[in-house]
Amino acid sequence: MKQIRRTLCFAALSIVISLPVLAVDGAAPVRKRTPAVRETKRPLSPELRPGDTQYANSSGQVIYQVLLAEIALQRGDTNLASQAYADLALRTRDPQILERTVEVAGYARRFDLALEAARLWIDVDPTSKRAQQMMVSVMILSNQLDDLAPGLIRMLEVDKESLADNLLGLNRMFARNPDRQAVFRLIDNVTKPFFGVAEAHYAVALAAASAGANERALAEVRRALELRADWEMAALLQAQLLSRESPAEALSFMQGFVERNPKALDIRLYLARAMIGEKRYGEARSHFDQLLAAYPERAEVLYPAAILALQQDDRPLAEARLKHLVTLDIPDKSLAYYYLGQIAEEDKRSAEALAHYAQVGAGEHYLPAQLRSAQLLAGQGQLDTARQQLGKAKAGTPEERVQLLIAEAALLREARQTQAAFDLLDQALAGQPAQPELLYETALLAERLGRLDLLESRLRMLIELRPDSAQAYNALGYSYAERNLRLPEARELIEKALKLAPEDSFILDSLGWVLYRQGDMPGALTTLERAYAKRSDPEIAAHLGEVLWVLGRKEEAGRILREAQLKFPTNEALADALKKFAP
Repeated sequence: MKQIRRTLCFAALSIVISLPVLAVDGAAPVRKRTPAVRETKRPLSPELRPGDTQYANSSGQVIYQVLLAEIALQRGDTNLASQAYADLALRTRDPQILERTVEVAGYARRFDLALEAARLWIDVDPTSKRAQQMMVSVMILSNQLDDLAPGLIRMLEVDKESLADNLLGLNRMFARNPDRQAVFRLIDNVTKPFFGVAEAHYAVALAAASAGANERALAEVRRALELRADWEMAALLQAQLLSRESPAEALSFMQGFVERNPKALDIRLYLARAMIGEKRYGEARSHFDQLLAAYPERAEVLYPAAILALQQDDRPLAEARLKHLVTLDIPDKSLAYYYLGQIAEEDKRSAEALAHYAQVGAGEHYLPAQLRSAQLLAGQGQLDTARQQLGKAKAGTPEERVQLLIAEAALLREARQTQAAFDLLDQALAGQPAQPELLYETALLAERLGRLDLLESRLRMLIELRPDSAQAYNALGYSYAERNLRLPEARELIEKALKLAPEDSFILDSLGWVLYRQGDMPGALTTLERAYAKRSDPEIAAHLGEVLWVLGRKEEAGRILREAQLKFPTNEALADALKKFAP
């Protein structure tokens, strides 16, 4: 719909100038043909009754009523504006006034007046594409789908030159309508007169797919491809429909299509991505190589090709492709810079990693880039600089600000400044005492400081606030198990956590540890082995090593502990276990 506001004088003058020349003193107008006004069940303007026919024959009266309507509109009285324009439209039958009536009445959600004006406009000018379009728009807005088919068919027939494009646009017209079955029925009816056109079958296929009629959708898209064998958009839809039932059949279809149409970019790209999903990396890479040879400057090709190289652990190739990607004119390069930062970080090129992370703009990866940058700086001994970076980082939400504070506290904790870390988060918690993440993190820091009263009180408060928090149950249960206290309650808490998160390796570790404390050595070993298989974590390794040692499997215990130390040389729990069990 057009913008509803217009300059008052311009609106009035433009409409009056466009009217037929009117005679003075009640003489007949110059326009010879004056079609009779179509009868309606209710008058268009029940409130405005200017009187006799001279009202319609006076340009002054027209100006007056246009000004009345526009002033009412400016003052927010959309109902009066709609009524005034509807009355004027009925009296003048002028296309410009009829168009403005539809606009204003639609804006006011007076769809009855808008629809009546649109129908009158079509009576006055049956060939007007604009009139047909606006009537269809009003019927869509008022959700009159059952009566819409004839108007849509007329609109399609009037504009034969744009028939294919208009057929493709049918589904977009009803994208927000929740009744997908009704939309499917409507599009099925509207397209029947045009079933010799491939786009008609495609439109039905799309509507059927949206309504869950997969078999009908497949039949229609196949018919579209019979009419246009090289139509890539239809091939994509068929591939997507096939993949719902049989990914293998979808892959086979796409392979055949690209063999017949080797320049089909979109379908080959979809095929390559589908092969990644099926873990057929070699074939996917072959397709990406062909795509890059033909389209070396296309971001939609470069990006997934780079990610595939990362998945295959080919960092040099991934880096080269990502560096090429950021030279292109694309709206958002943040994700590419984020991955470049990760690659440089893994290769121990810290300065380069920091430079890449600095290029990550607002969005999903901004906060992770800030956190990784801070960790890099702290790892280089620049703790103050790292903290300053986190302090300056832009938090889009209060939750993000909390994440930045927690990250800063983690840096302090890793620098053995546990009290400073606790004070930082405790101060933040004072301003929002029911913040779950702050309760959890301060509880863990309190344990490190020996403040077991705070540990317990804050975790219990968190459980009260979030009874589905597996981490809270686990942390409290593990704290008891670690101190060899209240072991039955500890086990109960940990088992409750495991019910909430049955595949969590850290909760499995806690369960294994409490079983060990209770003397259930077979149960402890099985559980810890399961946890370590899920995650190669140093603390899980320390627990598993201790249990193996106690069971007399000392050689195996030493091997696990030493292997873990190679991966995590600075972990304190692992270092303590090595001193105790594998000196």
